[in-house]
Amino acid sequence: MTAAPRIFSAVLAAALAAHAAAESSTPPAAAPVTVVLVHGALIDGSSWRGVHEVLSHDGFRVRIVQTPLTGFDEDVAATQRVLDQVDGPVVLVGHSYGGAIITAAGGDPKVKALVYVAGLQPDAGETSAEVAPPNPSATKDLKVTKDGFIFLDSAKFAADFGADLPKAQAAFMADSQMPIAGAAFNSKLTYAAWHDKPSYAVIATEDRALDPKIAQGMARRAGSKVTLVKASHALLITQARVVAVVIESAVSATRQED
Repeated sequence: MTAAPRIFSAVLAAALAAHAAAESSTPPAAAPVTVVLVHGALIDGSSWRGVHEVLSHDGFRVRIVQTPLTGFDEDVAATQRVLDQVDGPVVLVGHSYGGAIITAAGGDPKVKALVYVAGLQPDAGETSAEVAPPNPSATKDLKVTKDGFIFLDSAKFAADFGADLPKAQAAFMADSQMPIAGAAFNSKLTYAAWHDKPSYAVIATEDRALDPKIAQGMARRAGSKVTLVKASHALLITQARVVAVVIESAVSATRQED
């Protein structure tokens, strides 16, 4: 072998060695943050469609939990089932009663932040009914089935749940309610994730289902970063972009921490 090929071989070997060393020293790319959305009582996961569309358009990974609303433990388990399928960090979002669910399920180490959307924020040892009893003006509109599930009077659904919804949409949602087991509101939490993880609260100032003053009190106790929105309890639908922006800010903060 002449001198020139020997020199080329040596240079090539050195280059390959340097490349291998660079690859071994480069840290693996961080897994992207996934947003997991949990719906509340009387509705299902399709209520997140507008938020999902905004987040997906903006390049975020999103998963939606379909909770059975048959009991608190079952609803937390349904959320955990989705968390188990996600790789990497999670921002967990809950609407209404879904806030209690994420407070319990947020103990999963993947969960890095919590976002409450007109959501309940109970503490360990508390029930959802204790921290946020039904608004007196709407309580009379609740209907209980023989087996203990709760509906809203269809004729009062729009006023109590979503006064700012388009009329046709409110009528459809009233007729397609997912009843919730009343016992779900009486289950005591054994853990509250907001003690250990950053939280955000989007509070509807025109909410008839969850008293805005009670919502603000829970958020203050949890140290949540609060965003006030002029909207009904259905703000996840009527103010989907505002809700999505808060979620995106939580994701951005999580990325910066990583």
